[in-house]
Amino acid sequence: MLTTALTIAGFDGSGGAGLQADLKTFSALGCYGMNVLTALPIQNTCGVRNCFNLPLAAIEEQLDAIFSDITPNVIKIGMLFNQEIVHLVAEFLSQHAQNIPIVLDPVMVAKSGDYLLLPEAIETLKRELIPQVTLITPNINEAQALTNMEIKTPSDMLKNAEIIHTLGNVNILLKGGHLDGISCDDLLFTSSAQHWFKAPRIETINTHGTGCTLSAAIAANLAQGQDLVSSCQNAKDYLYQAMLSFKDVTIGHGHGPVNHFHQWWS
Repeated sequence: MLTTALTIAGFDGSGGAGLQADLKTFSALGCYGMNVLTALPIQNTCGVRNCFNLPLAAIEEQLDAIFSDITPNVIKIGMLFNQEIVHLVAEFLSQHAQNIPIVLDPVMVAKSGDYLLLPEAIETLKRELIPQVTLITPNINEAQALTNMEIKTPSDMLKNAEIIHTLGNVNILLKGGHLDGISCDDLLFTSSAQHWFKAPRIETINTHGTGCTLSAAIAANLAQGQDLVSSCQNAKDYLYQAMLSFKDVTIGHGHGPVNHFHQWWS
């Protein structure tokens, strides 16, 4: 059966992150991808130059157009930019997506340091959207912003995940790649268990869009009927191979992308 996946996210003209990365990932993993654009960052591998708002009506009409025609099997949410967009998306999904798995990548700051979610929108995200989602996939910095708790060790990751879990009985995949060490270990925290997914660190600057890619891969796996643990493990394996394939490739002058189609490209 053909599965459909919807990404609600921002734009990346350089093709490595945002909804472009999501659509590539969906396609690579056998899902028919669709998208709703939330904001127009002007960015490349070196950073974000500017960000243009879309009218709220344009976002709402995109959502309505998709849901009135093609009901997605899964939804991945990325960049939402401001509290008005967070509120709009949360309200729409509460009415139209009660039985659809939702993966939220709480995109807050680009690798260049530019804001992709304005700080004043974080409380709206915590209050209105996080309680609705199946899984949230913060990195270390995003998790610290959600809890105001510093993370320096795997033990801190566990304590932080416990706090995020209380925001709405939500499952958390807390990514540990920003910690020091030779391993990049992620923690899946649920109400019934905790799982660690381990992988050796890949020495490369080509990390543009890794968070987008991982969360989109998890969403694609969920759409195809995998359980949450398998979805996270297989997504991590997919991302690892995508990074490994492009670790020495030069695309752009900054943080290059990963190879979403590593299964087919040499």
